[in-house]
Amino acid sequence: MSKEQTKPSESLVQDLLTERRQLKVAVERLKIELADAQAAGGGGPDPRVGELREEIERLRYQLASSRAEATRLREERDEMRQGIEKALEQLSAE
Repeated sequence: MSKEQTKPSESLVQDLLTERRQLKVAVERLKIELADAQAAGGGGPDPRVGELREEIERLRYQLASSRAEATRLREERDEMRQGIEKALEQLSAE
């Protein structure tokens, strides 16, 4: 029972960590694109600069949300484990 209860939570945490890594890569890619656009724009700002900045900000927010969700899920998983361990101790004491 304990394995079944922790599997979905651990799977979700892994999914969120994967998503976090992907978002970090996307942020870095957009930073590079932004730097390239600014360097190549010599005659004026690239019209994509504002769009890229907004995308970076959106990805940062999404990354922060994913981090918070992963932390919450870890805490929830740990609480469930503690509850299961306590229940097992009570059962073995009887």
